Amino acid sequence: MIDQRLQVLRVLAEVGTLTEAAHRLDYTPSAVSHQLRSLSKDLGLTILEQRGRGLILTPVGQLLLERTQELFTRWEEIRGELAEAETGSPLRQRRLRLCGFSTAAAALLPPTAERVNELFPDSRVTIIEAEPEECFELLVTEQADIAVVVATDPLPPRSDIRFEQNALVSDRLDLLVRSDHRLATRSAVSLSEAAEESWILDRPGSPYYRLVRTACAAAGFFPENAHQSREWETGAALVSAGLGVALIPRLAKLPEGYDVARVPLRGDPVPSRTILTGVRSGSAGQPIITAALQILHEVAASVAQRDV
Repeated sequence: MIDQRLQVLRVLAEVGTLTEAAHRLDYTPSAVSHQLRSLSKDLGLTILEQRGRGLILTPVGQLLLERTQELFTRWEEIRGELAEAETGSPLRQRRLRLCGFSTAAAALLPPTAERVNELFPDSRVTIIEAEPEECFELLVTEQADIAVVVATDPLPPRSDIRFEQNALVSDRLDLLVRSDHRLATRSAVSLSEAAEESWILDRPGSPYYRLVRTACAAAGFFPENAHQSREWETGAALVSAGLGVALIPRLAKLPEGYDVARVPLRGDPVPSRTILTGVRSGSAGQPIITAALQILHEVAASVAQRDV
């Protein structure tokens, strides 16, 4: 197995402080400090240096981190080979941890977990709801095995060698209006037809806020931010009260009991958001992860094609 101190170094390099590294790893700051000092001593090299209140890698430390990633990738590949070799069948497997943002955690992960449990009855599947950026932190610290995220800043770039990221589904956006709204009975509308409406958005800076602003800008206008809502139920309640319109992803289920209509959008391209899967580099070949990724694609395709 890989020296755990290298994992500590990898997390410290990402977050920059002993306190935050300890939090991510569920260690004490003194334990993190001890492991890094021990690693430096065993190597006979200075791998970290103080910079203000944080720590940064020295050039030697940066080289160690880069070469360490090769070890982590190969180790993940070996784990997959060992899982296959144990019985010649992937049915006896370890725990699988899935993480994803709220919509994915509700619409995609439960049916995926159910089917994985059927294929791997001796395994334990855990679902963790987390924001996209946090999902990648969970992958790095090996608290999650598969992440489902929205492609948006500030996620790691697709070129980040620590991860394998792949498109899962293009999640179309629908216009949410009150059921007696002038657009409610239309089979489809262009986003520009709602340019003069009052809009219900998330708080400025959030991924959903940026998503809506970008979609509206492509349609030739900037939405009037009349109200702010983080939860779909709150947004549906505001729309139901006639306080504005909103965009809602096709994957998101509307809560019941609200006087709203969901109207498909048309355009070239149709406003949408890209959903990605992320795993640690080298881990996609592990049988349970391979199966879960395939199931995720099937579930996402089925949900995305459902009628409004």
